[in-house]
Amino acid sequence: MKITFLGATKTVTGSNYLVEAAGKKFLVDCGMWQGRKELEEENYDEFEYDPKEIDFMLLTHAHIDHSGRIPKLYNEGFRGKIYTQKATCDLCALMLPDSGHIQEMENEWKNRKRMRKGLSQREPLYTAEDAARCLEIFEPVKYDEVIEITPEIHVRFNDAGHMLGSAIIELWVKEDGKQTKIVFSGDLGNNDIPLLSEPTMIEDADYLVMESTYGNRKHEKNEQKAEMFLNIVSETIDNGGTVVIPSFAVGRTQEILYELNNIKENTSDENFIKKYELLMKTPVYVDSPLAISATEVFKENMDLFDEKTQEQFKKGDHPLEFPGLKFTKTADESKALNESPEPKIIISASGMCDVGRIKHHLKHNLWNPKSTILFVGYQAPGTLGYSIVNGAKSVKIFGEEIAVKARVEYIEGYSGHADQDGLMNFVYSFIQKPKHIFLVHGEENSQEVLKEKLVEETNLPVSIADFGETYELGEDARLVGKIDKQLPLNHRKEILIRLEKLKNEMQDMETSVKEDVENQNLKDEDMFRINEKIKTLEKEILSVIEG
Repeated sequence: MKITFLGATKTVTGSNYLVEAAGKKFLVDCGMWQGRKELEEENYDEFEYDPKEIDFMLLTHAHIDHSGRIPKLYNEGFRGKIYTQKATCDLCALMLPDSGHIQEMENEWKNRKRMRKGLSQREPLYTAEDAARCLEIFEPVKYDEVIEITPEIHVRFNDAGHMLGSAIIELWVKEDGKQTKIVFSGDLGNNDIPLLSEPTMIEDADYLVMESTYGNRKHEKNEQKAEMFLNIVSETIDNGGTVVIPSFAVGRTQEILYELNNIKENTSDENFIKKYELLMKTPVYVDSPLAISATEVFKENMDLFDEKTQEQFKKGDHPLEFPGLKFTKTADESKALNESPEPKIIISASGMCDVGRIKHHLKHNLWNPKSTILFVGYQAPGTLGYSIVNGAKSVKIFGEEIAVKARVEYIEGYSGHADQDGLMNFVYSFIQKPKHIFLVHGEENSQEVLKEKLVEETNLPVSIADFGETYELGEDARLVGKIDKQLPLNHRKEILIRLEKLKNEMQDMETSVKEDVENQNLKDEDMFRINEKIKTLEKEILSVIEG
């Protein structure tokens, strides 16, 4: 059996793994690259395999960074079945056409820019119609059932607790009279995500491919995040401002609605209750047509929720509904939110602020010191959300420079990803430990910290998968090949390369300036200009060090 890592390598998007086993070629996930412009361009490149030769796919969950290139794969000839949990099928039926619509809209805007530059027009990555067509090959499966793909290949989908329908995949392959088991964690959920069950613990594996998004961090605990949320909202509303929450339309939005509806049960503290009552009087707008449909999918898949949530439903208390909740369906209704001066909460996709209606809400609120931008999910480097969270003084939205004057907050506890403790506990839970662990879906620093901790505490071999690496999985894991292709640099590598370049340029500058200083023909005003430039450079260097 061989596995080739073709996405989510030393980054968190583009999940895509090619497995060759028992005479078959199949994929685990086929996600979209997201973040920096250079990385998004990778979506237009040819696949590193022939889509027509892929026999089937296993899809861990519906998020676009795991499913977003499926329509492109279909357009290029893939016709095998896509096995995935039933709720993931339901959500992909919403999310992939929505992604296609966004591709069309963004492409139209980009083509206008290309035209002004004299460049040729380009087709969208895929259309909403393309995405709707690819849904015919989805094959819904249930959790906990072993499925025979071929007599030699069996799989089981287990609840990953990351989002509705998310799965940890167990894969058994028989070759040459021997069985090998590989586990793909997909995205592992927090243990305290509202609505969802905890991630399933797996008993044994020969090999583990595991996400590492928060491999170097630990989340706020549940009771802390609820109080933080309430304080931020009440302070902003008291100030006459708007709370804008960039949230993935599927998953985080429903969890926030659930948390708002249940927050009153967390305490009997009078001050807390007073803030809660203010919150209940505040209009909460979910500004995403997709979120409306997704909430309906959540209602139709109640059997996947945790026991507490199911009990609430049986009592007639709907956890996704509360007074003041409003859904905006049309673009006109969305625009009206920014024309109204009333204090309010706006939950709008996308969660990383790169596409969708959220950009309009940021344009109207980022400059306002009364408002708050509240982030509740992971922000990938290179995205607009990442820039705002990390202290950008201004950002460009629709070509316009917008000052960041609003309050910016980030409640990490709402993240759908397990933190370092959760990832370590997942590995500890194996009774028969894997022979080798491959880390994917994480930035390099996060992966390096997690790898060090895993090696130190479990004594297991751990590899940080690099793009295009092929491993043969037998008695041990052997690197047997690598595709010669470099992905666009991430920020960490780019900084180190720039520092090295700057060091060489400083040496050149030193030589040049010394020559000028020793040149008796240069006038005092020339010396003054050189001195002023060096002073400016000195200030810039100090600001980098202090910042």
